[in-house]
Amino acid sequence: MRDTSLEFLKTLVNTPSPSGHEARGQRVWLDYVGAHAEETFSDAYGNCVAVLNKGGSPRLMLAAHADEIALTVNYIDKSGFLSVRKLGGVDAIVARAQRVVIHTRNGPVRGVIGNVAPHLTKLDKERKVPEIGDLFIDIGAADRKEAARLVRIGDPVTLSDEFELLRNDLAVARAFDNRIGTFAVAEALRLLGANRRKLKAEVCAVSNIMEEVGLLGARQIAYSLKPDVALVVDVTHATDYPTVSQQLHGDIRIGKGPTLTHGGCNHPEVIARLEQVAKKKNIKLQHEAMSASSGTDTDVIFWTRGGIASGLISLPNRYMHSPVELVSLKDLEKIPELMAAFALSLERGEQFKVRI
Repeated sequence: MRDTSLEFLKTLVNTPSPSGHEARGQRVWLDYVGAHAEETFSDAYGNCVAVLNKGGSPRLMLAAHADEIALTVNYIDKSGFLSVRKLGGVDAIVARAQRVVIHTRNGPVRGVIGNVAPHLTKLDKERKVPEIGDLFIDIGAADRKEAARLVRIGDPVTLSDEFELLRNDLAVARAFDNRIGTFAVAEALRLLGANRRKLKAEVCAVSNIMEEVGLLGARQIAYSLKPDVALVVDVTHATDYPTVSQQLHGDIRIGKGPTLTHGGCNHPEVIARLEQVAKKKNIKLQHEAMSASSGTDTDVIFWTRGGIASGLISLPNRYMHSPVELVSLKDLEKIPELMAAFALSLERGEQFKVRI
């Protein structure tokens, strides 16, 4: 990966973007794509768009969500400990005994999620699987009055873990879900900018909000942009580590390329085109099956208005929704290449329809 792109990825991942509080991360994204787009803008709730070849046809939307799972302060007890609610699919087991940052109007406040030492419990009776309501944050305050001077109800909370390179082109971070997606659509726009004269479609790269709490931002921006076709980027579960059943969850491996999902919201002609351009570009793909839903923004984009032809591209991710999400940077680099090749394959005015 080129150095500038890697630095962008690191900054994007390390910038906290809790669901409903994505503004800081969105600013990082807009600053980067602005150098490669003809136009950038954001809407009322903070969905961000970068446009290339405005007025072209069809209109292609490259979408990924900017938000990450997080917590939010819900209560301050008399001793100054904070109770929380979750923003998205936070696992209370993973969250316990972690360092955190509370993002307040006056700046970051550091704390820890408390954990009772095993010495103080009877292992066979009292220890249990925690729920979110069992978690509490210790910010070192003496009492409620001191704590309330530092934080307030509704302040978002993220874990402190940041981007780190391991080996063999693998990287670990807190929020690859889904900062890898907003990175990929920005990089696709950069690649297309270098081939602008060959581009017939209008391309709208989108960094949308609040996926983790209900696929909300994608509904807003898909409705307002009215794209003819959409590619969505998100993470998917790698199943190449101990205790995961490949029979139940499929055989998806780190380092074997991005995945395409078949069925449901994924338009068969869009997926076929992605497979076609991947073959031409010598991009290795993996494949996933779905039934009712994908669990991604694709689920709401495809039925917006009269139906938007959509396809989901995913990056294999070990240990999703944890502070140690692990991905292959080589896999990640192939996603912008695939999206750019798809965009360049589009003929002027081309539409995707199921063949009857």
